[in-house]
Amino acid sequence: MSALRFQRFVRTSLWLLPLGCLAVGALLAIGTLAVDRATDYRLVSQSLTGTPSDAQTILSSFATALVSLTTLVLTVTLVAVQLAMGQFSPRIVGALLTDRWSQLAIGLFGGSFLVTVLTLREIRGSDTGSVPGLSMLLSYVLMLASIVVLVLFVHHAGQGLRVAGLIDLVGDRSRELIVREHGDLPVATGGPDGIVAAAPGNVIRVDRPALVAAARQADCVLELVPVVGDFVVGGAPLLRVHPGARTPVNGDGSPAHRLRAGDVTRHILLGAERVHTEDLAYGFRKLVDIAVRSIAQPFNDPTTTVQALHRLHDLLRLIAARPLPCGEHRDEDGVVRLIERTVSWDGYVRLAFDEIRLAGASEPQVTRKICAALADLKSVAPPDRQEPLDRQLRLLSAAVRRAHDDDEDILAALTPDTEGIGSGADVTAPPPSSPVARS
Repeated sequence: MSALRFQRFVRTSLWLLPLGCLAVGALLAIGTLAVDRATDYRLVSQSLTGTPSDAQTILSSFATALVSLTTLVLTVTLVAVQLAMGQFSPRIVGALLTDRWSQLAIGLFGGSFLVTVLTLREIRGSDTGSVPGLSMLLSYVLMLASIVVLVLFVHHAGQGLRVAGLIDLVGDRSRELIVREHGDLPVATGGPDGIVAAAPGNVIRVDRPALVAAARQADCVLELVPVVGDFVVGGAPLLRVHPGARTPVNGDGSPAHRLRAGDVTRHILLGAERVHTEDLAYGFRKLVDIAVRSIAQPFNDPTTTVQALHRLHDLLRLIAARPLPCGEHRDEDGVVRLIERTVSWDGYVRLAFDEIRLAGASEPQVTRKICAALADLKSVAPPDRQEPLDRQLRLLSAAVRRAHDDDEDILAALTPDTEGIGSGADVTAPPPSSPVARS
C-alpha cells in the first residue's frame, strides 16, 4: 500500500480509531491483570473494590450498559447519515462517517467492554474469593470516562444533526483546506478607519456599554457595520471608527485613534448560529420558516401556517405602538459613542408577511389570516407606521387576484377571520342572539 493510500485510509476509515481503542483496552486489561496476579490480588483492598459478588454484579451491569451505549452511537450515526442523504446532500455522508467524536465514543465503549469482560472472568469465589483490585479500579475509571463521553457525544450529535451544524462542518473543513494551502491571510476590506472580523460567524451578542467605554477612552465614535444576527465573513468590516471632536486625523482623513482591534472585537461575540438573546428578528425568521415550509409541497398544511401567523401577529402587535431602538448609544456626557443599524418597523412587517404572502397566495385560509392580522395592526399602529401595513394589503390583494380567477373566490380569500371565516372551522355561525343571526 502506497503512502498516499495509507494516509487516505487513516483519514476516512470509520473503524480504525475504534480498533485502536480495543487494542489499547486489551493491553491495559492484560497489564493490570498481570500486576494483580503478581501481587496475589492484594495490591488494592476489597474495601475499595467490593467483595467478589459485588464486583461481579457491578461489572455485569456495566458490560450490559456498554453494549447498549455502543448500539446507541451506531444508531445515531446511521440516523445522521440518512438525514443528510435525504434532506441535504449525499455528498456530505463522507464527512459524517469520519467524525472523530463518533469514532472515539465507539472505541471507548468497545474498549471498556473488553476490559470489563476480561476483569470479570478473573474474579474468583463469592464473598471470600479474590478480586483483581487494580483491574477493578481501571474498570471504575472507564465507567466514569464512558459517562462523560456519553454526555459529550449526545451534545455533539444534537449539534451535528442541525442544518447549521452540517453546513458548518463542510464550511469549516473547506476553510481549513484554504488556510493550510494558502495561509491565514483573509482579504481585509475595512479600510484605514475600519476593524475587520478575524473569523466568520453570526453576530449574536454585543457588549454595548464596553464599546461605549472604549470609544470614549479613545475619543472616537464606533459604528457597528452588521446588524445583530448578520453573518460576517472573515476579513469583512465589523466596525468603523469615526473621529471624535478632539481626535487627530491622519493625512488620508482617517482618525488617528488609539484603539486596538483586539480591545473592541472581544466585546462582539460571533457564533455559528443565531440566538434569541438580542436578535428579535431571528424569532420572526423561524416562525416564517415554519409557515412557508408548512404550505410547501408535499406538506400542504395551511393550518400550521395560520398558527405561525398567530404568533407573528402577536409579536407585531406588541411592538406596533412601542418605540424601537434608535441605534445610538451615548456615554455619560451624552456624546454618541456607538452607532448600530437596527431593524425598523417596516423591516419587521416585511419579514413577517412577504414570504408567507408569496408562498400562500393560493391558500384562502392563509390569506384570510393575513388580512385579519393587518386589519388589527392598522387599528393599533400609529399614523407613521400605517404605510407598511397598507403596502402589505395592496400586495396581498394583487397576489390573490393572480391566484384566483373567480371574483367570489377572490372575495372569500380576502375576507378577514373577523368577518366570520375562522382558521379552525371553515365557517363559524353567529350565535342566535346576535344581530347578524336575527337578520
